[in-house]
Amino acid sequence: MITPAGEECRYYYADYYRGREKQECRLLAQNPDSERWRPALCWHCPVPGILRANACPHLVLEGRVERGFLGLRSRVRVTAVCSKHLVEVPQPAVGCGHCHEDRPGASLFQREK
Repeated sequence: MITPAGEECRYYYADYYRGREKQECRLLAQNPDSERWRPALCWHCPVPGILRANACPHLVLEGRVERGFLGLRSRVRVTAVCSKHLVEVPQPAVGCGHCHEDRPGASLFQREK
């Protein structure tokens, strides 16, 4: 679904059918420790960029809204885990690095050392 920022995100949900005005981020709704979500957070959210860059089916994202300095500016923080190799992914847009090795034909593109 298209976010208020104009980007495609599978975690954003909006329902305006017959007068309803429901908007939510289903990624942040899964985390009970997160601050409250609001549509303005979509403008600087890293999740749509991560989803565009990495289509690995084993990438599991967890997000939370954190308050900034002096509680003024809130932002979305994202952590990622590879569910296949059970490792934390420091750069979710790149991936864990192990899933790419498992692809058939991946050895054809690796450099010889």
